Amino acid sequence: MNIIIIGAGRVGESVAESLVSEKNDITVVDTDPLRLHVLQDRIDLRGVPGNGIQPSVLREAGIEDCDMLIACAPQDETNLVVCKIAHDVFNVPTTIARLRSPELIEAQQLLSKESGFAVDEVICPEQSVTAYIRKLIEYPEALQVLEFANGVVSLIAVRAVAGGPLVRHALSEIPQLVPDTAMRIVAIYRGNERLPAEGATRIEPDDEVFVLAATKDIRRVLGALRQMDRPVKRVMIAGGGKVGLRLAREIHGKHELKIIESDRRRCDYLATQLPSSVLVLNADSTDEELMESENVHEMDLFLSITSDDEDNIMSCLLAKRLGARRVLALINRRAYADLVQGTAIDIAISPAQAVIGELLAFVRRGDVEAVHSLRRGASEALEAVARGDRRTSRVVGRRIEELALPRGAEIGAIVRGGDGDDEREPEVIMPHHDTVIQANDHVIVFMPRKRMVRDVEKLFQVGATFF
Repeated sequence: MNIIIIGAGRVGESVAESLVSEKNDITVVDTDPLRLHVLQDRIDLRGVPGNGIQPSVLREAGIEDCDMLIACAPQDETNLVVCKIAHDVFNVPTTIARLRSPELIEAQQLLSKESGFAVDEVICPEQSVTAYIRKLIEYPEALQVLEFANGVVSLIAVRAVAGGPLVRHALSEIPQLVPDTAMRIVAIYRGNERLPAEGATRIEPDDEVFVLAATKDIRRVLGALRQMDRPVKRVMIAGGGKVGLRLAREIHGKHELKIIESDRRRCDYLATQLPSSVLVLNADSTDEELMESENVHEMDLFLSITSDDEDNIMSCLLAKRLGARRVLALINRRAYADLVQGTAIDIAISPAQAVIGELLAFVRRGDVEAVHSLRRGASEALEAVARGDRRTSRVVGRRIEELALPRGAEIGAIVRGGDGDDEREPEVIMPHHDTVIQANDHVIVFMPRKRMVRDVEKLFQVGATFF
């Protein structure tokens, strides 16, 4: 696809990096020529300096041949205007805007093509990160929780711990060890090495295990791989920015909450926006004396989500050393995210990576419902809908062993029913080699390498005939 990205900030850069790796033609527009130059030196794309709301700049970027425009500029108003110009003046088929304001996101009439700014889809990294963190608060044993098929199926990443019923056992023993829970382990990572998800493979302590299961069975799956942690009751958030405030508003009623913010004026604002039960502290989260006095050792979860990667890393390491049970750092720079793997930091989240999956679902060809990047973009899980019949589809009416899947790709789960006019309750199927895929099945495919994506997309595309 020919894709134009407006804005070369952190989100725009991460989006460009992800889409370029899939052989899309990417052009990035930004007002800072130096930033574009640095980006072009690192990624194979074209940079156009200028203001994206000017039609002449968009023409230079090649908007006449553009399949999709993604507006990731810092200001919401810029992104809205760019989408309007792209649609009304240049007839761009798909426009996506990064918006921060909840009021704009919820105002559907303002975004419509008929009477609004012609925005097809909205991405909001702050909202995506907040949803991501809420899942980790709900399931404190997990490293990642991703939903498919309208929440019926979840893909869980979990660190195996000695004592879990499945740990130090082969995958072939799972049905005997956990007979009442249907699950499919699609990948095991030992350090940076991916182990084959085969019957003879054993799960060892500290392995990163990716499991597909019905969402209702998540807790039993987690309990099979590690001892269950106590629920999260006490939470401390370092950083009262947009993500910190949004998260505090959503969780304050269920958890004891403290927020540490270094900017006094921001603290005053937070105090007016949150109930009195939330303690707002004007302090530095890297101050050891302060952290001790505020009893960080009693925290079930410490989150450092400021705009400074270094502060987030340091405050999380400090909180962990002082006794916080679990720590999570928000990290924008990919090199830093790779660096903290294997350290005392339990989870590192990238705002851009949290939103990449939403974008990729629009870029994918075929009937793709959802896409999630795993392990910082190295692998992917994709939900595709099987359309057509045996004559027009390469998958409908065929056994899984007959499908031309790329080597290493695996169908982990199938959701049948509850789609469109189908009034049946959704059924979660953990398929075997002889399972036959039916029309309208939602098929979740795990791909250990991103380059497999195009082959899987083509497999699910429907034509007049494929013979």
